[in-house]
Amino acid sequence: MTKSKHARPTLKDLAREVGVHVSTISRALNPNTTHAVSIDLMDKIKRASAKRGYKPNAAAYLLRTNRSRTIGVVVPDITDPVFPPIIRGIEDGLARHGYVAILVNTDGDPRRQAQAVEALRPRGIDGLILASVTRHDEHAARLTAGIPAVTVSRSGDGLGISSVVHDEHDGFHRVLTHLASLGHRAIATIAGPQTISTGYNRYSSYVRCIEEFGLLERPIASFARAFNEMEGERCAEELRLARQPFTAVACANDRLAIGAITAFRRHGVECPRDVSITGFNDMPLADRLSPALTTVRVHHYKAGTEAAALIVDIVENGIETPRHIVLPVELIVRASTRPHSKEEQS
Repeated sequence: MTKSKHARPTLKDLAREVGVHVSTISRALNPNTTHAVSIDLMDKIKRASAKRGYKPNAAAYLLRTNRSRTIGVVVPDITDPVFPPIIRGIEDGLARHGYVAILVNTDGDPRRQAQAVEALRPRGIDGLILASVTRHDEHAARLTAGIPAVTVSRSGDGLGISSVVHDEHDGFHRVLTHLASLGHRAIATIAGPQTISTGYNRYSSYVRCIEEFGLLERPIASFARAFNEMEGERCAEELRLARQPFTAVACANDRLAIGAITAFRRHGVECPRDVSITGFNDMPLADRLSPALTTVRVHHYKAGTEAAALIVDIVENGIETPRHIVLPVELIVRASTRPHSKEEQS
């Protein structure tokens, strides 16, 4: 029986056209073994592959190697500006090794996270990258049992899972140092949710810094239930009604800072004229806000590429000991902070 002219080309077809063994074609098209093929031959194989429209047979690869070259990526809120650059970094990082991502969104719901992971398992994923874990995530260890996993942006206490996070403590230390250098002593904070490592670590750093710098006898704090503008407004109102004087507010992320600026403005309290406000993350357009936001720049794309490289290393080399990568941050000073005048109180 002759092949249909529309039949899907195979490795054997490419091998016949190029005049090499099938194993050579396989090595040339596998990102992990391209080093074993000369540059000229690699170019010839790629041209033949493009000409014939060759696409790897994922099902056959899975049967042969017990790997699908797919990684499940679980995020809590795809609409949050923090996560798209992380996802882009993960996808680009995986592509360098011949892997692809399957993305799922949980809306911060632990039940949806569990359902998502259980739905990914039958699809033969090789590993998981989780951006949705909480500090005491009692389900995460069970969900990741028997499958390589990495957390990104967040981490969980005692999970025993590799992680890629940013230096939250250094970031808030830089913020408090900056505000103190401007003469601020009564520095309040709008803290993130304490169930999430980013919120907890940033608040812990705030407490440590006000003690270290001798700024306050006790924290001036309001705790957000989520990292969004609405919670920033609510917390700003709470700080205002508490009637504890403050001249600056260090917010746990940029969205909380935007909400705080909006709430204060409703009461005629302008930033930075009356109160200096800082954020964290340096999300897109933070420099276009009015006022442009002083914040901590976090390299989310880099976190994504590092998480991708780490999960591939774990999958391909069977690494069992958890590895933890902490990425540096930097303070970006803009117009939302200014020197404090002793005559001004919020």
